Amino acid sequence: MSRRGIAPEHWTWREGPVEPGRAVVIDIDGVLSDAATRQHYIEAPRRDWRGFFDACGDDPVIEEVRVMLDLLDRDIRVVLLTARPARVHELTEAWLRRYHIRWDVLLMRPWGDYELSRDFKQSSLWDLRDFGFEVLLGIEDDRRNVEMLRAEGVPTLYRHSGYYD
Repeated sequence: MSRRGIAPEHWTWREGPVEPGRAVVIDIDGVLSDAATRQHYIEAPRRDWRGFFDACGDDPVIEEVRVMLDLLDRDIRVVLLTARPARVHELTEAWLRRYHIRWDVLLMRPWGDYELSRDFKQSSLWDLRDFGFEVLLGIEDDRRNVEMLRAEGVPTLYRHSGYYD
């Protein structure tokens, strides 16, 4: 858990810690990156989450969301909140650089975290607020996360990725 002004260790700052303030929280898989080509890894009956996440560096960007981030007021912080595990951190940052994605802080699951995506994202939201961020908007493709964010008072856009049908 964070304490006011102290970020959890699993947060990554793009260019060093930013002053907290108004923020938008964006999911990566299915919202910013098109993970359609790796969905076969997590189809029933056998779900291969390791294979799914290991292939994340090959995703194309969802251009509309990338452009939207660039158009946001520079005073709004961009928080990338993903349930990707820390082991694909380097792949994720390389992908963000390749597509010139605007972001201020990246939150990924820390090593050894296996809780549900919804639970990880909810506790991360609490940490963001404790740190001083005012989360104004969320963008998600998992309806369970949309419901959680809305229940937490965060207006949230649902982007249909087709992954959760």
